Amino acid sequence: MERYVCIHGHFYQPPRENPWLEAIELQDSAFPYHDWNERITAECYATNATSRILDDQARIVQIVNNYSKISFNFGPTLLAWMQKNAPDVYGAVLQADRESRERFSGHGSALAQAYNHMILPLANNRDKRTQVIWGIRDFEYHFGRRPEGMWLPETAADLETLDILAEQEIRFTILAPRQAQRTRAVGGKNWRHVDGGRIDPTRPYVQHLPSGRSVVVFFYDGPISRAVAFEGLLSRGESLAQRIVGAFSGDPKRPQMVHIATDGESYGHHHPHGDMALAYALHYIESNQLAKLTNYGEYLERHPPTHEVEIFENSSWSCVHGIERWHSDCGCHTGAHPGWNQAWRRPLREAFDWLRDNLAQAYEEKAPTFFKTPWEARDAYIQVILDRSPETLEAFFDQHAVRTLDEGDRVSALKLLEIQRHAMLMYTSCGWFFDEISGIETVQVIQYAGRALQLAQEIMGDTLQAPFLDRLEAAKSNIPEHRDGRVIYEKFVKPAALDLAKVSAHYAISSLFEDYEEEVTLFSYMIDLESYEDSQAGRARLCLGRAKVTSEITRDADRFCFGVLHWGDHNISGFVRRCEEEEPNQTFVDNVGQVFSRADFPMTLQSLENYFGSTQYSLRNLFRDEQRRILRMILQSTLEDIEGIYHQIYESNAPLLRFLKDLGIPRPGALGTAADFLLNLSLRRAFEEDDLDLGIIKHFLEVAILEGAALDPGTLEITIRKGLEQLAGRVLNRAEEQPLLQKMDTALEIIKSLPFLINLRKVQNRYYEILRGVYPNFRERADTGDEEARRWVSLFKSLGEKLSVRVDGER
Repeated sequence: MERYVCIHGHFYQPPRENPWLEAIELQDSAFPYHDWNERITAECYATNATSRILDDQARIVQIVNNYSKISFNFGPTLLAWMQKNAPDVYGAVLQADRESRERFSGHGSALAQAYNHMILPLANNRDKRTQVIWGIRDFEYHFGRRPEGMWLPETAADLETLDILAEQEIRFTILAPRQAQRTRAVGGKNWRHVDGGRIDPTRPYVQHLPSGRSVVVFFYDGPISRAVAFEGLLSRGESLAQRIVGAFSGDPKRPQMVHIATDGESYGHHHPHGDMALAYALHYIESNQLAKLTNYGEYLERHPPTHEVEIFENSSWSCVHGIERWHSDCGCHTGAHPGWNQAWRRPLREAFDWLRDNLAQAYEEKAPTFFKTPWEARDAYIQVILDRSPETLEAFFDQHAVRTLDEGDRVSALKLLEIQRHAMLMYTSCGWFFDEISGIETVQVIQYAGRALQLAQEIMGDTLQAPFLDRLEAAKSNIPEHRDGRVIYEKFVKPAALDLAKVSAHYAISSLFEDYEEEVTLFSYMIDLESYEDSQAGRARLCLGRAKVTSEITRDADRFCFGVLHWGDHNISGFVRRCEEEEPNQTFVDNVGQVFSRADFPMTLQSLENYFGSTQYSLRNLFRDEQRRILRMILQSTLEDIEGIYHQIYESNAPLLRFLKDLGIPRPGALGTAADFLLNLSLRRAFEEDDLDLGIIKHFLEVAILEGAALDPGTLEITIRKGLEQLAGRVLNRAEEQPLLQKMDTALEIIKSLPFLINLRKVQNRYYEILRGVYPNFRERADTGDEEARRWVSLFKSLGEKLSVRVDGER
């Protein structure tokens, strides 16, 4: 009996980038991480790249890359983020696909995905096609091969979408069992209705399409997939394995594949240690020869479909009403909010559809000025999105431009293409999935609409924003103060919008706190500094200068002169204006400099207003990360003063605090606050040093215990973790040096006294690399009597015990 198992993970995050910066700004809700992509990467994407298999003593026996044994897809927008911000995890994902090709008869386990998680049945034909083409080209860029299969966002499907997949030579996709309507044997006459999820999910099916093409559909096992996602099946790896193999039928006459599909975030983010349950389930199935692990491409090659299927059009996996969740108040929601409704979904989509159609009309009118075939140029624009180098841009225009375009025409052409990109990004499904129009996911898609409108205004004037907002007003919020889509646009979209002037203002203000090079990149903008003068009067500073600002996305550029008056602390007044090459006027510079040198700051401010105009910029206008960094710098002197006061209080009363601890008497609030502040600060600073001073760290921890200090895991854990990871990196590079091994061993012994756990995952990973690479040689030398090697092995084993990694024995 041929029995196969395939587990598919759909790894995806809603795009979170600021549409004007093309980067994710600080998200406090993800603390202690910078943003939610970073946090979920740590909890899920990274853990699946280095998942653990444990023995009966909870020691690590093996570290495995789960991706190499499962089927998976990564959303293109997420993968692009990982490439820049988590290159080690990104590399592990690509390596897993290469390994899976060796494991599964040349068939890679990675699948493509329609580009930005748009609900394709709700899209027009043109957008469906571009989404599929962009998904394929993105996949080829990252994985270096053609994709065999494609994941449809929310598995939402209709025949037109499937036909476009087939047209683009996609062989298969994965759908939910309830999306199947009826089946029959290939060549048979009688159809069998399988609605309600009654389809046999252990075989592939062929869906014939009106065009004469066809595509293979795999319907995942619904009950097991739901149990993984929502019913706690990931609490134990053996239970997952047994549930999977228990789904085979008793029919020995035909091959069967039990396969499941869930959000990949189930394995570690939604369910902590879910990656380990997955790793052990795969190990359990393989080691006990309960079934053969496979992926969809390999299984399809060995066992082509013997049955046909007809799907329910306009169906999906996460809406029992089909695809209503993404354009109507169908009753699907994520939480019970008394009195709330999702009636806003329909007018939001209708507003977007109106905007899309008007932007498409403008594109068709204006793009022929620049492109031979405008919609083909849009399809090909993905190559520029993936690689915005001058060489790629040149090749793109060489292929698609009607003529040699000058710089101004190139800017206009790129703006038209960017309008189209954002007009598709605004349909990202997350904008409709949740309960409230003012939620971050919906605001995000409205911001994409705002960026498209801004670019359109630069090309064709402000003709679309007012009627668009009129339509948004029909989308009513459940929260009284947010009222409707128009108010949300005014509150959250307009303030976030940037232009080149605002970017130059950010540069000018931040230049007071950052020693910039003459050429610098700020997110998606390049700044070329042409002149700069900086003066100081007491605590106040005045800077005047000129810079050229260029968008790396549209190549739009302009020159701005700027002036910034820093009165001290957070009081900053910044001014910018477009200027010619010789500005700012030297007479003005001399005059305002003289006024400033007399410390006549009101008159300095008046002079700046007279020259630049009344529009002022302040710290409020800075990009969020830079704003936070500068505020920390401004607060530094104040914090140092507070630290000095706390230090005096603590030093004067430390013996008393220890006496109170011995007597079991609670510390007075003020004394306890001073002690806790200083000890936590001292520990953080000690672990932030490049070369950890373990003597000082041990001393501070002993004092903390002695005085009953309240150590703060929220700030200490990540600092200690990073300090140990840096040390582990040095150990990996110089593993043969016993002093480094000893230092790591001592550090791990010291942190055992902490009242909270440290995430040692990356330290264990480094140790495991040494175990697989360096240890066998030292063990062989030790077995032959090499005393130095024996000492190394003994120390290495001691380190392994502290890291809960099994050194000897079968792995």
